[in-house]
Amino acid sequence: MARRCLSFSFSLSLSLSRDHLRRLLLPGGARSYRGGSQNEVKVGIAEFLRGIGGGVEGHVAKVEAEVGGDLQKLLQTRTLRLKKLAIPCKHRKLILNYAHKYRLGLWRPPPQP
Repeated sequence: MARRCLSFSFSLSLSLSRDHLRRLLLPGGARSYRGGSQNEVKVGIAEFLRGIGGGVEGHVAKVEAEVGGDLQKLLQTRTLRLKKLAIPCKHRKLILNYAHKYRLGLWRPPPQP
């Protein structure tokens, strides 16, 4: 009995724009935070960390002291710098994940009452 070797090879290339990816990834459709929104509020480090939740807000003083109160520096911070501040792994992971989403425009901290 001869062996039959079946090989399937195909490539699927999708060209999705950022808006299409938002529609696929976010529940409720695309949400755009760009442009002149009336609800847009200046976000600082304290608001950013409180928006993440999960106990991360306890590190506000340490992070503000290290990055000088500049959110852009926090968005560029890497895990080793946060580790030197004695921030637990779970909280570092949350901070870095939400920083990435914030840079892409997929997430904003909810407004504080």
